[in-house]
Amino acid sequence: MAIGSAACTASIEGPNTCTVITVQRIIDASLGQPCSVYNAHAANLSWTASVTPNVTYNVYRATASAGPYTKVNSSPIMGLTYSDTTVLAGQTYYYVATAVAITGGAESAYSSPPVQATIPAP
Repeated sequence: MAIGSAACTASIEGPNTCTVITVQRIIDASLGQPCSVYNAHAANLSWTASVTPNVTYNVYRATASAGPYTKVNSSPIMGLTYSDTTVLAGQTYYYVATAVAITGGAESAYSSPPVQATIPAP
């Protein structure tokens, strides 16, 4: 999410690193344009597959371990990872996941215990 602009310089963030932000900064620099400044924080989540076959997953987030939890994915997650890019710097979040049957839509209880993620301050 763009939150401003600054004079543009571009540098690669490290070996084997190629993020959308880095690529956009390189394009902006090559065109002599100001760079967009991004809130580049994300909580990257992964989990073990459910033993129940034919399921998708939902991810829920709260700001307290006891909840209340709100679903953060807009569509069913087919894989075993999710990146929450709507996090705010300096905030602590708690995550749980559920398995959802593809046929019938029955949803499991929340995973336990919740996973804590603290997003670095700006």
